Amino acid sequence: MSGELSSICGGLPPELCEQLAREQQIIKIKLEKRRYGREVTIIEGLDEREVNLKKLASELKSRLATGGTYKNGRIELQGDHRHRVKEILVEMGFPEENIIIVE
Repeated sequence: MSGELSSICGGLPPELCEQLAREQQIIKIKLEKRRYGREVTIIEGLDEREVNLKKLASELKSRLATGGTYKNGRIELQGDHRHRVKEILVEMGFPEENIIIVE
């Protein structure tokens, strides 16, 4: 990860480079209905090379007290958590204008 970021950001410090990477991502949060009427919140648009999806999924599951997983470059959380996920991502440093909630 750091090798790819340094090639993108040149000589910038890693903290600034990670912030730049976060600002360039367009994150989509949507709700899917699964079998038996179960709802799943899907978070897409996060670049796996710039964001540790496993760590982010773990943090979201912990803060939302729900189950979930990450696979195929997206995070899936059990239940409808669209608006709360947006709040948490903004707290984590993702720009609010780059987070889209698909209704």
